[in-house]
Amino acid sequence: MQQPEDDWLYEISPKRKIIDLNFKEIWAYRDLLILFVKRDIVTVYKQTILGPLWYFIQPLFTSIIFTLVFNNIANIPTGNVPPFLFNLAGITAWNYFNQSLTQTSGTFRSNAGIFGKVYFPRVIMPLKTVIAGLFKFGIQLSIFVVFYGYFLLKGYHLQPNINLLLLPVYVLMMALLGLGAGMIISSFTTKYRDLSVLVGFATSLLMYISAVPYPLSEVSEKIPELAWLVNYNPLAQIIEGFRYMLLDTGMFSWSGFFYTLGFSVLLFLIGLIVFNRTEKNFIDTV
Repeated sequence: MQQPEDDWLYEISPKRKIIDLNFKEIWAYRDLLILFVKRDIVTVYKQTILGPLWYFIQPLFTSIIFTLVFNNIANIPTGNVPPFLFNLAGITAWNYFNQSLTQTSGTFRSNAGIFGKVYFPRVIMPLKTVIAGLFKFGIQLSIFVVFYGYFLLKGYHLQPNINLLLLPVYVLMMALLGLGAGMIISSFTTKYRDLSVLVGFATSLLMYISAVPYPLSEVSEKIPELAWLVNYNPLAQIIEGFRYMLLDTGMFSWSGFFYTLGFSVLLFLIGLIVFNRTEKNFIDTV
């Protein structure tokens, strides 16, 4: 006896909407999503000597190097904020975006084997990357809080401001930017492998035009002809806003905030469209 169509639990169809983020299906596979998130958190440093200590070492050493090079040698001012704390705030925000982008950009290439054998919503793989990244972001943010307390005890006048309430929105914007850009790159690398080589190089350059090691005001003052390149970079707005809410230093504007929010949502939607189109036939080209 043939089972009525309405009794099927799932229907796998090649026809997809232009923008399709099927929350119902993702929720149905939530156990798989949680499993992938746990795997990413546990195994990332499982076979290393220092293990999870790398979560602490990387931002600390990067902040020290930035302080020596940009603040002590290049004499870039950070106002009343200790240069080390200034750099640590920027690096903490940058690291979350960078991880979301670089790991998501290899989704199709690194998961071709499992994608070709079993069905599940493919978007789960990039989603688990940004969710697992929140764990690392939380650890590095706690490091920032520890040093924040240390410099308070040293006599520095530091205080966050009311914009701290926007912290979840800034985290969401970083996730959307990394997810959107990563899905676009991952889709194109199924045909053009050169892009995967360029990702690491491009992100290194992107960090320096995203106001990570310097305040936005320095760009407008020293190289005004190129200030637009940084000011219209949504990542620079996020980094500057992140430091502004935590350290009450730098620049903030609601126009820049809503511009960044709109850009983040738009890039995510474009990435989702490209990702959905690519998943139909990527197995033939990857």
